[in-house]
Amino acid sequence: MDEQQLVKECLEKNPLAQRKLFERFAPRMMGVCLRYMRDEKLAEDVLQDGFVKVFSSLDRYNGKGSFEGWVRRIMVNTSLDQIRRDAKHMSNVSVDNVDYKIEFDANILSSLMEEDLLKLIRDMPDGYRTVFNLFAIEGYSHKEIADQLGITENTSKSQYSRAKAYLKTKVEELEIGR
Repeated sequence: MDEQQLVKECLEKNPLAQRKLFERFAPRMMGVCLRYMRDEKLAEDVLQDGFVKVFSSLDRYNGKGSFEGWVRRIMVNTSLDQIRRDAKHMSNVSVDNVDYKIEFDANILSSLMEEDLLKLIRDMPDGYRTVFNLFAIEGYSHKEIADQLGITENTSKSQYSRAKAYLKTKVEELEIGR
């Protein structure tokens, strides 16, 4: 069944079509949720909440752009909602009080296996992980991130720089790429 037909049948509340849609997209969307949530169980909860939102707002999908991209945006927003509910997503530390290595060699990360990188990202402090995912992976601008998270644009940039420094330190500790 093609995607357009699957969406149409889901709109008609066909449970088999809903199951097929879930099975088709759940593995990839679980990867999205895992990047934002530190805990796998919480990521599963966010995935479920996200699919409830997908099915309840399916009538708003206008067919423009990728359906997977539309579902991904819902999963990202559901993850951000969970982070906001936890109210501990940002570890704001004054830049004056912290000395971080800002230089970062992106080529080192290309040698990491996907699951290794996912683990490093999941182990990041919450604020770093959230901004890193939104900027480096989802492609949001720092202004968009600031608006989404209720922080300043400079805080977003700072969190991203710290996330890169964190990854660099962890990669060096693992002696990856040497």
